Amino acid sequence: MSYDVFSYGMISTSKLVLLENDFPKPDCYSEIKKIFKMTGGEAANSSIVLSKLGIRVKLDGNWLGNNSEELNTIKILNDFEIDTTRVKIKNDYKGPYELVCADNETRTIFGTYGALFSSGVRWNKAKEEDIINSKIVCLDPFFKDESKNIAELCIKNQKPYVSVDCRYDNIIAKNAEVLIISGEFIGHQYNGVDKKELFESYMKECKGLVIFTSGKDEIIYSRNNNINTMKPFEVEVIDTAGAGDSFRSGIIFGLLNGWSDKRTIRFAAALSALVCNSFPGVLEAPTLKEVEELINMEN
Repeated sequence: MSYDVFSYGMISTSKLVLLENDFPKPDCYSEIKKIFKMTGGEAANSSIVLSKLGIRVKLDGNWLGNNSEELNTIKILNDFEIDTTRVKIKNDYKGPYELVCADNETRTIFGTYGALFSSGVRWNKAKEEDIINSKIVCLDPFFKDESKNIAELCIKNQKPYVSVDCRYDNIIAKNAEVLIISGEFIGHQYNGVDKKELFESYMKECKGLVIFTSGKDEIIYSRNNNINTMKPFEVEVIDTAGAGDSFRSGIIFGLLNGWSDKRTIRFAAALSALVCNSFPGVLEAPTLKEVEELINMEN
């Protein structure tokens, strides 16, 4: 069976806590505004946002446990008509879990992702047929050799893929159709490096479209060494937890439709803004009509 997007990567159970005010300093207090059970993981959340746009998605990635919380994660994904038949459910096992605390400007994540990578492989080996049967691959770079293997399979089968947050010397970055680098990743991996010089390094090493995002600050992007910028859409920010995942979904949607880089990034920025304007973000992701309405309002 064919579908539009094969999405491979992180799938987790998540609880989102929306704070009334800023995230507290140590030994301080912040009022809880809302709590919601939802999905976590970049691949899972990008898949949900794509599904809301009418895109057919097949999902694969790390294993989940056969328990009520993680089975509920699968149910949420299935309710969005995402094909989860590849996701392995294991007895006597616990998959990754995260607690996300979001205020108006930031989101802070507590999780068990370290445990996921602490001993051996706890994720599936992707099926080449899933790559062949898709139009575009949504690839998380986090699963070491398997993520690189998928990039190689995409190259072999001439399938474009969109990835995020990996170093410019990584094979995934070098060959992505679109690579999205967040300000958070830059802060962790390239702390102290001049941003302009870093962007030039990505341009030199990566053959596709390179995009630097940084919250409400301007978006920087380049293909074929032509550097451009774009302002994000201004909205009332309620929940930033799904901003990056939804931005990637918008990029993939633009690629599927054959749009220009500028139109694609503008659509992705509008989609991400609307997700930030809702709670819980990705579960209330906008429809295509709602994204188009925001874009038209700004024109």
